[in-house]
Amino acid sequence: MSSGVVALAEIGDKTQLLAFVLAAKFRKPVPIILAILAATLLNHGLAGLVGDWLSSLVQPETLRWIIGVSFIAMGAWILVPDKLEDEDVQHANWGVFMATFVAFFVAEIGDKTQIATVALAAHYQSLVWVVLGTTAGMMLANVPAVMLGDRVTGKVSVRAVHFVAAVLFFILGAAALLGFDGGLLG
Repeated sequence: MSSGVVALAEIGDKTQLLAFVLAAKFRKPVPIILAILAATLLNHGLAGLVGDWLSSLVQPETLRWIIGVSFIAMGAWILVPDKLEDEDVQHANWGVFMATFVAFFVAEIGDKTQIATVALAAHYQSLVWVVLGTTAGMMLANVPAVMLGDRVTGKVSVRAVHFVAAVLFFILGAAALLGFDGGLLG
């Protein structure tokens, strides 16, 4: 679930746009991919810890409402297109790995996929599996961006993928709010 949700949410996200930019700028896919992996593991690990911590502070019924509303808000947020900010790529003189690592880590702070990781970790209360799943989802979306660059962007309808991801988040949120998320959410 974590991998699928994040992979869909990442399509057209600013960090995926960042992957395209870094691939075009540096033309060294291996250090870019390794840096994306490292930055995502660290960022989503921290986000997962926050979600795990939140689940220990809040009563299960309250947590169910927070998660349900969070998933619905994520669905709405996914429908808003992202743009890449100039400051997300400013570290080019640090070397390919460090420039990518820092840019990705910073760009992911407060991003949709990071917030989704917090909510998923709070819901599933399985920190390691959520972080591995969300990281796998990030890699599923970003490795092709790095490897194929501009050749992919014209063939994938970002709007359609965002719509599917939003619908998935709306369903997950409604299921959590209605209290019958056992089958859908684990």
